[in-house]
Amino acid sequence: MGSINAVVAAAVAFVGSHFLLSHPLRRSLIRALGEVGFQGVYSLVAIVTFGWLVLAYWKAPVSAPLWPAGNGLWAVVTVVMLIASILLMGSLIRNPALPTGGRPVAFPDAARGVYAVTRHPMMWAFALWGLCHIAVFPTTRNIVVATAIVILALVGAALQDRKKQQLQPDLWPAWESKTSYLPFAAIAAGRARLGGFGMHSLLGGVVVWLVATWAHIPFAGMPAGIWRWL
Repeated sequence: MGSINAVVAAAVAFVGSHFLLSHPLRRSLIRALGEVGFQGVYSLVAIVTFGWLVLAYWKAPVSAPLWPAGNGLWAVVTVVMLIASILLMGSLIRNPALPTGGRPVAFPDAARGVYAVTRHPMMWAFALWGLCHIAVFPTTRNIVVATAIVILALVGAALQDRKKQQLQPDLWPAWESKTSYLPFAAIAAGRARLGGFGMHSLLGGVVVWLVATWAHIPFAGMPAGIWRWL
């Protein structure tokens, strides 16, 4: 039988190694190993620490939920997870925040679709996933893992802004001026307009949302999303 302390240790290792390799250790490791070698080390550490986190999670005892999750809360989370799925799928195309291995990247002329919502749609998708899972499944081990994902996503997005400002000083500040870190802040400030979502965002997001919530039935033993009411 595992313990919550093991989950916490694995979560710290998973999040901490990402931050260390992505920022303070990145340049020295690239100089020593080259870009390909660094990516290999980064991927290996990510896989190992994530595997440790998953194993620790499944071995940890399941505590009683800290609060009840009624249908009203589930309905809110279901809608938020649809938004997160749209953000995730929209982030896969023409995303200047994705790593390029030093290759030039084309910036969109204007912030449209998910980028009008936030310049970090993928990171916010992961953060919303974590917050939603805390809301409807507030057990200790789940809160630890989901909190780790939220911290990795949101702090990582902020650190990514700083790194991009250094790596792309002629491009990234201009992109920041059209977008926002916080969802919908650029739209509220008039720097972006809501709209222009591609089918890969909307249709792809709906498909991912339906499949992922249905998958809770065979893998987690409980219905999620609209499947709770069907």
